[in-house]
Formats: sequence, structure tokens, C-alpha cells
Amino acid sequence: MPLENTTVASPKTWETTSTPALSAAPPPAQPDPETPPSKGRGWLGWLIAALLIGALVFVKMKYFPSNAAGEKKGGDKGAAGKGGPGADGASKGGKGGGGGGGPLPVQVYVVKATNLTDEVAATGSVLPEESVVIKSELSGKITSLNIKEGQTVGQGQLLFSINADEAQAAIRKQEYNIKLFQDQERRQRILLDKEYISAQEYEQSNNQLLTARADLQALRATLSKAYVRAPFAGVLGLTTATVGTYVSPGAEITTLSRVKPVKIDFAVPGRFATNVKVGDVVSVLDEATNKKYDAKVYAIDPQIDPVSRTLPVRARYANTSNELRPGAFVRVNLQLGETTSALQVPTESVIPEASGYSVYTVKRNKMVPKKVKIGIRSDKVIQITDGLAVGDSVLRTGILQVKPGDRVKVTK
Repeated sequence: MPLENTTVASPKTWETTSTPALSAAPPPAQPDPETPPSKGRGWLGWLIAALLIGALVFVKMKYFPSNAAGEKKGGDKGAAGKGGPGADGASKGGKGGGGGGGPLPVQVYVVKATNLTDEVAATGSVLPEESVVIKSELSGKITSLNIKEGQTVGQGQLLFSINADEAQAAIRKQEYNIKLFQDQERRQRILLDKEYISAQEYEQSNNQLLTARADLQALRATLSKAYVRAPFAGVLGLTTATVGTYVSPGAEITTLSRVKPVKIDFAVPGRFATNVKVGDVVSVLDEATNKKYDAKVYAIDPQIDPVSRTLPVRARYANTSNELRPGAFVRVNLQLGETTSALQVPTESVIPEASGYSVYTVKRNKMVPKKVKIGIRSDKVIQITDGLAVGDSVLRTGILQVKPGDRVKVTK
């Protein structure tokens, strides 16, 4: 087959205009996973700030209410001049002594001569004139008891007795021995006179007799201890003993006291030792009845107590009606002397200082301090022994408000 000439068509080409390719847009930036987005952080900050402001406003309104109204009211009154506090304070400040204005009103005491009793106050105790604890000196049973508690007994009165049968039997035995020794001594003396025995043999026999008599005396002394008697007249105390009670040596049976008169024991400071004398009268105040009695000093201890630096003193009171009971607490005032020209000022006028005492006086309407020396003092007045004269005016009030040289105004 003949080949046919065929024309192969070339592929169709398209004409294109070359245009530059568009650059791709950059990818969006990825947020940093460790840093929160700025938009969320700003919103959270505004929320926290709003909450804080609201809390502060709430606290202010709740616990610190505004006093603007009161201030306005006070300011209006002060501005109106209607006597408000501000106006009063300003007027007083311009007029008062604090700003160098008018004098301070005070009260004074005019010093004058007065009667003063120099006395020493002390505490004391009431003691019986005589007192003893009745005890048994032997052991045995009480066979008789004549103790009436709280009753008065006379000297030598039998109080109680103890079974003494053994002592009595020993005495009878010793009396028989003495009779035998007496017979022997008589025979030995006859033999000695005839020179049938030596003097030594007689002396031995005589010594036996004398020893037996001494033993009998000792037994009788022991027997006397079985009968206990009152050593002096007085009042019996309480007892727990009864008939049949077995007692031992030293056992306490009761007490015996003489309470007419009674003693008053007290002590005065050592600096007054030379002022106390036997025979001085002291005033005794009974704390129980609040009654006063006069006692007389009859004994003074020769030594001052080195611990308390006081001088023990003892007075006596008759106590005829049993006014004071032994053991009572009393207050004692001992008068040492009396003066009619003493200078005294109120207690509140005296100012204690490191170097002594001082008072504030008024001269020409000005305060002038003065150093003073004090003497006897009480709860109301103090004696001035040096530094003041009759007619001086001493401050009683305003002591803490004035300074030396300040102007003062004396009021009644």
C-alpha cells in the first residue's frame, strides 16, 4: 500500500502573556505558648482594679462614715459666732494663762502657830500578868479533877491528882528501914562510947541512917508531884482531861492566867529611846471595842532590837473589869511632849523631792517655791520645822499647774 503523505499537525500552542506571580501572604504569627494573649490580660487587669475600688468604697461607707455634715455644722456655727467650741477655745486661749494671759486661780493655807502633841504611835499586844501551862510531872491515871474551866482559883488550890499508890508504899517501906537504921546507929554509938568498936564502924552505921532519911525525903517529893496545885491565883483555861485519863510526864492539862492586871507590850523607834521613861502614860486603843484605856510604862528593855531598830517597852493596866483580854491587838500612843508654837501645813501642800521637801508659797501674786524640813506628820497635817514663818501663804490647789514665777489668783 502506498504510503500517503500525511501531514501531522503540530500541537496547538496558546499564547500567554507572562504576568509576575503574586507573592504569597505571610502566615499568621503563632502566639507564644508561654505568654498569654495581650487582649485577655488587659481585660483581667481592668476587672481586678474595679473590684478593688468597689471594696474600698464599701469599707469607707461601712466603717468610716463621712462627717462632712458635722464639720459643716460646726464650721457654720463657728463662722456664725454663736459660741461654738472653736470660738470658745479661741477666746479662752487668747485670755487664759496658758498663752501668757490671766493668773491661775488657786487656794492657799495661811501658816499660823498651833498646839501640837508630840506622840509616837505603835502597835502592841495584851499579855496576862502571869501565865502558866499546868502539866503533869508523873505518869499515871488522874484520880481526881477539880478544874472548872474559865473559873477563878486561889493559890495552892488542888487542881488534879494522879494515882500515887506506888509512891506511898515506897515511903512506908523507907520509914521502916529508917527505924531499923536508927536502932543500929544507937547501939553502935553505945559500943563506940565503950570503945568496943572503931569510929569507922560507927560512921558506916550512921551513914546508912542519913542516906535512908534522904531517900525518904526524895520519895515524899515525888509523892507531892502527884497532887498538882495552883501556883498563884488566877483563871483556869480549857482542858480535855477527865478522871481516869492516863497522862505522861509533860502532858498539858490546862492553863492558869492572872488577868488583873494585864501587860501591854509594844516597841518604839530607836530614835525615841531617850524620850521614853518609866512612869509615862500611854493611851491604849482596843481594836475590838474601839475604846481607849490609860496604861503606865513600868519596864523598858535596856537594848534596842538590832533587827527592827526598835526599843521594846512594857506598860501595865489594872484591868479591874476584864476590859482587855490577853492576846488582843491594840494600838498604843505614847506622848513625848507638847508645844504651842508648832507650824503645820496640809499634807497635800508638801512636795517630796530627791533632796528633801518643798512647798509652793504665794508672794505678790506669784508662785515662789521654798525648801522646808518636816517633823511630825499625820494623814492631814505635817509639821514644818524649818523654811516657813507665821503668815506665809502655802498653795493647796493648782500645785501641778504652776511653775516658779507664774501669776496666781488666790480664791476662797
